[in-house]
Amino acid sequence: MGLKRYFQKGIIEAGCDEAGRGCLAGPVFAAAVMLDERNPIIGLDDSKKLTDKKREVLRKEIEEKSLSFGVAMLTNQEIDQYNILRASFMAMHRAIEKLSGEPELLLIDGNRFIPFKKIQHECIVKGDAKYQSIAAASILAKTYRDDFMRNLHQQYPYYGWYNNMGYPTVAHRDGIKQHGITPFHRLSFNLLNDQLSLDL
Repeated sequence: MGLKRYFQKGIIEAGCDEAGRGCLAGPVFAAAVMLDERNPIIGLDDSKKLTDKKREVLRKEIEEKSLSFGVAMLTNQEIDQYNILRASFMAMHRAIEKLSGEPELLLIDGNRFIPFKKIQHECIVKGDAKYQSIAAASILAKTYRDDFMRNLHQQYPYYGWYNNMGYPTVAHRDGIKQHGITPFHRLSFNLLNDQLSLDL
């Protein structure tokens, strides 16, 4: 059984999701997508369930076929300033602001959200595996963020960002231990997963 096409029939919905909340480095990205009922996209699913190749194919389709989409980010400095949960919501707000036309309902992946203007919203746990518009947003947020981290990897090749995208893998933490931190690490996070304090 495929993902649901809408939460409430007959109104304009925008699905919203973020990528990179649990990372030790880099920004958090978010996307908002208003799909076109008359122009369906086959194969939409939670981005984590798709291969890199499939995500790239779907990203192109989403950008070509959706009524509108927006992608935005908050930097690691902003994450440290606001905390990661608030930064995720702010990234979603920025993505929604980029939409052409205002949706009547926002479908948010997760169980919490800071209301945006006066637009109604519904929080849906694991929404990216339930609704097409949230799945589309998850694909855009992930692919845009992956591109960003792969580009950063060229500058900072010691942390395995080309593969781990800034998530807390053994290779990433080994890189921190051996080479210290970069301007893109989140200082409010426990970078070494132990009680050692980093010499900042």
